[in-house]
Amino acid sequence: MMHAHTLRTGIVFLGCMLLYVALIVNLYFIQIGKHTFFTQLAHKQYTSVMKIYPPRAFIFDRTGKPLAMNQETVAAFITPNNLHEPAKIRKFLQHNFPAAFERLQKNKSAHFMYVARNLDESTQKLIQSAALDDINLLKEPSRLYPMSAAGTLIGFTNIDNKGIAGIELMFDAELAGQPMVQSLHKDARSGFFHFIQTTEQGVQGVPITLSIDGTLQFLVYQALKETVTTFGALEGSAIVMNPKNGQVLAMASFPSFDPSNMRNGDLENTKNRVVTQVYEFGSVIKTFAALAALEEAVVDPDELVDCENVATAYVDGRRINTVKSSIAGVIPFTQVIEKSNNIGIAKIVKRLGPTLYTHYLRLGFGEKTGIEFPGERAGFVNPPQNWSKQSIISLSYGYEISATVLQLAQAFSVIANEGYLIPPTLLLTNQQSAPKKERRYSQKSALLMQTIMENTVLRGTAKKAQIKGYRVMSKTGTANLLVNGLYDETKNCYSCGGIVEKGEYQRVIVVFIKQANRKGLYASTVAAPLFEQVAERTLIHEKIN
Repeated sequence: MMHAHTLRTGIVFLGCMLLYVALIVNLYFIQIGKHTFFTQLAHKQYTSVMKIYPPRAFIFDRTGKPLAMNQETVAAFITPNNLHEPAKIRKFLQHNFPAAFERLQKNKSAHFMYVARNLDESTQKLIQSAALDDINLLKEPSRLYPMSAAGTLIGFTNIDNKGIAGIELMFDAELAGQPMVQSLHKDARSGFFHFIQTTEQGVQGVPITLSIDGTLQFLVYQALKETVTTFGALEGSAIVMNPKNGQVLAMASFPSFDPSNMRNGDLENTKNRVVTQVYEFGSVIKTFAALAALEEAVVDPDELVDCENVATAYVDGRRINTVKSSIAGVIPFTQVIEKSNNIGIAKIVKRLGPTLYTHYLRLGFGEKTGIEFPGERAGFVNPPQNWSKQSIISLSYGYEISATVLQLAQAFSVIANEGYLIPPTLLLTNQQSAPKKERRYSQKSALLMQTIMENTVLRGTAKKAQIKGYRVMSKTGTANLLVNGLYDETKNCYSCGGIVEKGEYQRVIVVFIKQANRKGLYASTVAAPLFEQVAERTLIHEKIN
């Protein structure tokens, strides 16, 4: 009996020892072997990280007026994993917020879900009147844009306040700043979170001050809108620039949009056409073909050119048409530009040959200006290796060369600056610092072109661009639009660009209208009057006496 009792006791003792050893091994496995795993698991369950973004910085115009600022909006949210009345919530969402209902069906265990954001007053009242404890309202920041006329320039942010177009996109990092990152710890008993440390300090956003004059932007936009509406045109654009420092004072596109109300926004209308769209401008390019010819001394300003006194002529077997109003016989070269005669300019430019291509590049065509705006287009100048027999003729009066309105303004600024190219900018920089400039043309050639452009206004195609008491130098252009690979004579675009000057005061202005719904129109009757309106409003606003 004693032997059996001793055996049983030994077995029990051995079992207990084995259990104890197993417990020790398990504790070792949990506390030491799997220490990292369980620490990370606890961290995930009881520790959270929150990013707190600083208020997005303002965008100002040159006078200090805000073009983009902040406002508080209201959002509604629920916690799907902790609903008190799930049936009521689902019924309410299904009836009033079907998109949120679909998201809830797919994310029933989510800790947080927006029902809707940027709520208007009626939607807030709808949620409040439902008296559902599971729906909470939250105030959050969003962008407000006081001037819709600058919409295509300023751009807009998405619902999370991230820049996705225009200046808002270009300077998103600077405007947004950097968030403050804080760690939160959850109390296992109460379930509440509390801050335990700041792991990264935030950085405030940096305001952006543009060279744009907000009031002038509105005035130019209104003039552009009126012209596009009057002629039933598809679109239009305009720019006003100070050629001495390259600062853009106004940059307008129409149709446009209201960035504060993107619910009804048409994404096609968010384009800043001055920078992001390219066109073949037609005869306005004769200005720069003539400048190249003068610079290369292949023609004298007073040289007589035979324009053959017809509307259609052949040069080296190539047919050239010119409009009836420009028909001329033997006239000085300066008058070839004044009358905008295609036959005369083609004959002179043929003397340049491939050198014309290098001159167009010298003026900034075919490459981006580098302006501070996303999506800038470089345009295109047909290179000599791709030329047909027609190319040199087409290039002389604005075909086989596509450019932006901005590039056109930059090229006119070279003439305004007596041969210096100063890159355009949208930023207001230190007025004391001299702008970067590079001589591209001789002063003599630039001054000759100023005189030719002035005469074009006084007695040529740009007569309607005149402003009493000011020196106006301008050139118009009418071009057929390319449709399905062919030029359509019934669809045209109209442009007018040039310089307005009095004493030390100078402004470069370029306006553009695409495809009016009337027949028999020319730039002289569409774009030149718009140029005059923009110039006059600019002068009145800037009070130049």
